[in-house]
Amino acid sequence: MSFPPLLGFSSASLGAQVRRLAVSFSLLAGVFALAPSAQAAEPVSSVRLYALDCGRVHFNDGGIFSDTGEYDGKPLDLAAPCFVIRHPKGTLLWDTGLGDALAKNKDGVDNNGIHLAVPVTLASQLERIGLAPADINVVGFSHFHFDHTGNAALFTGATWLINKAELDFALSEPTPFGVSTEAIAGYKNVKVQNVEGDYDVFGDGSVRLLKAPGHTPGHAVLMLRLAKSGVVILSGDLAHTHANYDQRRVPAFNFNRADSLASLDRVHAIAKRLKARVVIQHDPKDFAALPHFPAYLQ
Repeated sequence: MSFPPLLGFSSASLGAQVRRLAVSFSLLAGVFALAPSAQAAEPVSSVRLYALDCGRVHFNDGGIFSDTGEYDGKPLDLAAPCFVIRHPKGTLLWDTGLGDALAKNKDGVDNNGIHLAVPVTLASQLERIGLAPADINVVGFSHFHFDHTGNAALFTGATWLINKAELDFALSEPTPFGVSTEAIAGYKNVKVQNVEGDYDVFGDGSVRLLKAPGHTPGHAVLMLRLAKSGVVILSGDLAHTHANYDQRRVPAFNFNRADSLASLDRVHAIAKRLKARVVIQHDPKDFAALPHFPAYLQ
C-alpha cells in the first residue's frame, strides 16, 4: 500500500512521519531481537501458517483503490497482517506490518483522512508461539511499501529475500511515495537471497514466492502447500479487497497497470488449476476468516 499525493496531503508530510516511526522503532529493534522467547517453540513436522495482526488502516475515502470509481467517496477499512510460516527446515516471516512503534499510540495516528493503528505488537505475538525475532530464519516481503516493512529492523539476523527490481525501485530518487528507506536500511547488513523470478524457499515446493509485478516493480505473492488445507496463496498487494481480485480492478496508484492485470490473470489461473484458497491480505474479511492467532492452518 502507498499513499500518493492525490489523497490531499503532501508526500513530504507522510514521508516525515514514516521516517520518524522507522527511526524510533530502530532504537527498539536491538532490544526485542536480543530478548529470548518465554518458551521455545515446539519443532514442526509439516508446514504451519499463522496469521498475525500487524496493523489496521481506515480511509475516509477509498477512491484510490480502484481507477474505475467503485470506491469513490466511500470509507474503506484494510488489514495489515504479517504471516509466520513454520517449516521443518526453518521459519519464514512474510511481510512485517506497519511497525510496533505505532502501538505506543493506543488510539492510532490520523493523517488527513487516514487512520493507522497497531493494537498488538508483532514481537508480543511471536512470543505467544514461543518465538523471538532471532528465531526467524527468513524474511520475505511482498514489496517494499512501509505497511509491509515496518518491523524489518527486528530481523537483521535472518536472510532477507529481495527482488533487485523492487530494491532499485525503493532506493530510487526521489524516494517513491509509500517507501521508508529507513525501514529497509537493514538490507545492507543482512544476508540477502536475490530473488528475480519465482523462488522455492525451502527447496521442497511447499513455500514458494511467485513473481507478480504491477503494484510495484518487484511485487510477489506467496504460495503454500499445506498438508490438510491444500494450496493457500497470500496476495501481498496483488489486490486490496476480494472484490478487486474477483473483478480485476486496479488501484490508481499502482506502478504499472498492464503488469497489474497480467499478474492478476496469472494468480487467477494458478489458483483455479490448483484449487487454491487466495487470501487477500488487506481484506479484513479474508484476514478474519483465517484461524484466530495463535491457532494456525496446516
